[in-house]
Amino acid sequence: MLDMKDVSVWLKGLMNAGISGGTVAISTMVIAPETFNFQEGLRKLLYAALISSIVSIAKYLSTNPTPVDLPNGDNKQ
Repeated sequence: MLDMKDVSVWLKGLMNAGISGGTVAISTMVIAPETFNFQEGLRKLLYAALISSIVSIAKYLSTNPTPVDLPNGDNKQ
């Protein structure tokens, strides 16, 4: 049987991957503030955060696939 603690840990890891990807937006603001800022460059800043989050989440999912309960009772690792 799949332990809910496993699912909880997996979901927290997924959320952390998304947040860490979003922090790239802060780095881009430091590197190129004339392009990525809260005034004229907000849309570009949000795109950078979104794309980076997607990449981070994809990387997390490649190393930690979704926890599933297999028919024989073994959890997929």
